[in-house]
Amino acid sequence: MRLLPISTAFAAALVLTASPVAASAATGASDFTIQDPRITESSGLAASRIHPGVYWTHNDSDDGPYVYAVDSATGRTVARVTLTGIGRPRDVEAISLGPDGQLYVADIGDNRDGTWDHVWIYRFPEPRELGDATVKAEQFTVRYADGPRNAEALMVHPVTGRVYIASKNERTGGLYEGPERLSADGTNVFRRIADVPWVTDGAFSPDGGRLTLRGYFFARTYPWKDGRPQGPGEAVAAPWQGQAESVTYSADGSALMFGSEGTNSRVIAVPLRPAATTPPPSAGPAPGTPAAPAKQEPQPGTFTKGALVLACGLAVVFAAKRLLRRRAPK
Repeated sequence: MRLLPISTAFAAALVLTASPVAASAATGASDFTIQDPRITESSGLAASRIHPGVYWTHNDSDDGPYVYAVDSATGRTVARVTLTGIGRPRDVEAISLGPDGQLYVADIGDNRDGTWDHVWIYRFPEPRELGDATVKAEQFTVRYADGPRNAEALMVHPVTGRVYIASKNERTGGLYEGPERLSADGTNVFRRIADVPWVTDGAFSPDGGRLTLRGYFFARTYPWKDGRPQGPGEAVAAPWQGQAESVTYSADGSALMFGSEGTNSRVIAVPLRPAATTPPPSAGPAPGTPAAPAKQEPQPGTFTKGALVLACGLAVVFAAKRLLRRRAPK
């Protein structure tokens, strides 16, 4: 099943032709800025279910076995959890909260284009009390059925508890399904179930009925049924962020929270319209009434000249960053 046949650069049209909706108090979620100077490469987000307004995040790489809890009311870190029993992480890219109340941390990045024959997932219970702590985490070894992959998105289904990974590749990205239950005793084989574009993060809605995937230049939500994403999905008016790395649903499902890398990075809330408030279809004009001119909506895949220049420039920046990482000693 092909979800969205679109290249990274040209996916920019989905975002550059639309502006995000401002968050309101009614959504229960709002924008915030991460204040902690230790968090310079926030690469994943997960909304706490037991601490209202708190979001879990982590650095991309070169940090250590740390996970941070950030209070969205102030942007300040209210806990740093140090993971033990796992060795030093290589490239942590995502975090997700499962129905078992445990946080899943994805050490799945591979900036050398998928040369590592295995990656890891770490799991530990979400702390009941917030504060700096050290916890022993479980470690799970992961391999892909069709060979090594670079990936930045891990999603735990909030009902079944099944783990999914989306690989990051402009032409051959895939959505991978893990076993029904992860095992710490052997290798967990993830199998491809769908094609996806260049994905940097993803998240399930709290009820498990939707899957949202984001990339540098797009975000899209798919209905989720029978363990698979359905149809072409719907474009989301994601905010423009230079290094767009993370997305999660707010705990109440009323908004999507979009994050990015960088010091003092901003997390932006995009409210979601409840299905019940969707306006009913118009009955149309009365007989004999001249039809109004059709509203011209931006079409996916179309660009203004400025948007094209911007997309190409950013593609060069990301390619340079990727090359430097690949050449950096490990």
